[in-house]
Amino acid sequence: MLEWLDLLLPAWTMGTLLVFLTAPLGCLMLWRRMSFFADTMAHGTLLGVAIAGALSLPFWVGVTLLAFMLVAILWVLHDPRLPNDALLALCSATLLCAGLMLIQHLPSLRPELLSYLFGDLLTIAWSDLPMFAIVIALALAVLFKYWKAQIQIAIDPDIAISEGVNAKWQRLVFMLLLAVFTVLALRAVGSLLMGALLVIPALTARLLAHSPKQMVVWAFVMAQFGVSVGLWSSAALNTPTGLSIVLCMALVFALVFAVQKVRKMA
Repeated sequence: MLEWLDLLLPAWTMGTLLVFLTAPLGCLMLWRRMSFFADTMAHGTLLGVAIAGALSLPFWVGVTLLAFMLVAILWVLHDPRLPNDALLALCSATLLCAGLMLIQHLPSLRPELLSYLFGDLLTIAWSDLPMFAIVIALALAVLFKYWKAQIQIAIDPDIAISEGVNAKWQRLVFMLLLAVFTVLALRAVGSLLMGALLVIPALTARLLAHSPKQMVVWAFVMAQFGVSVGLWSSAALNTPTGLSIVLCMALVFALVFAVQKVRKMA
């Protein structure tokens, strides 16, 4: 039993800390209709891992550099003539293919490919947590500072701009916060499931909430439930942690949706 706790408690603590970013960022992403951006950023992390492996750097260095480079690329490519979702699809496919191709030429990375794709939260150790906590606290401080402006932009950009909100700056802040999140979440759910970690709790919260504040609170509750139940069940059933967490969140969404449908029909 003690061995299980030594293995699971650091992972659960990391998941709990990550949820503090998951909930507000997921809600903002839904309000701003930027779900594709999370997937694009997540797929780019795989190329960051490959570059770090090729240059013998710590993986977090490669992922961080790639994440911020992607923000810069999307900032430069922003053009009224080019739909945002199409640009994101282009970057997502390109980065994912480039990452997989590079990993195929790096034999040392191949055995751990599945953990990069789907995450392995159980590899978190107590020594990793202080740095994670500091980064999450700094990201939350930035998010708290710009929260009102972010909501204004999400609700009605034209009115927000007329009231003096700098839309371009707020867009950049939001993208940088998502970049930080992708670096932190890579070990939790991997590059392919990161978008689900943001979107599913926020979608479930949208079914239950009647205000932005309620939606963030419900998203936090749903994400925390998914991380906790998914993590402990993955240890008990010997299944990948990332897959278990996302499936648990999806099941909760399906249950809430079904209950509300039945109530409307009754």
